[in-house]
Amino acid sequence: MLVNEIFYSLQGEGLNMGRASIFIRLSKCNLSCSFCDTEYESGSEMSLEELRDHIAQWPCRRIIWTGGEPTLQLTDEVVAYFKALGYHQSIETNGTHRPPHGLDYITCSPKKEAMRLLHRNFPDGVGEFRFPIGQDIDLPPSIEELPPAEAYLLSPIFVGEDQSEVDPTAVALCVDYILQHPEWRLSLQVHKLIHIP
Repeated sequence: MLVNEIFYSLQGEGLNMGRASIFIRLSKCNLSCSFCDTEYESGSEMSLEELRDHIAQWPCRRIIWTGGEPTLQLTDEVVAYFKALGYHQSIETNGTHRPPHGLDYITCSPKKEAMRLLHRNFPDGVGEFRFPIGQDIDLPPSIEELPPAEAYLLSPIFVGEDQSEVDPTAVALCVDYILQHPEWRLSLQVHKLIHIP
């Protein structure tokens, strides 16, 4: 697998915010979003055994597969390998590809290119939909148009040179939308607010 980085931190957003997690960021993405806060082009080839040995240094048994777009590399076989080792596995995906089988939790942050594919790619639903929101980003569709999820979240984008400042316009858009559509919830990227990886 082509791996961009591996790090141990707290999940900074969504329903699992605050949980200790091992983040495995896979290289490459099929989209190019203007608000992306991640360098995902570079990477190093790692075997499953090398990944296993690297993450064994941490006491945590939770993996978050992220990217880039992890579905470009993550397979049923990889998920099964780490499941057999006792890891709980989540994925953060843009929704353009069907995720592998065996995952314990799916976070989908769908982009415009994925909207028509969501029911095909997630026939059984997801753990959470997390829509990034900003001044030039479309507001989400109605919940009735989406596959089922445990939670429907709006996440204001961050701005600035290193994208570490919350965009007040994005926050206002989220708050206003949620007040009008109370089935939605706010998800802040707390890891950026408290400055952890």
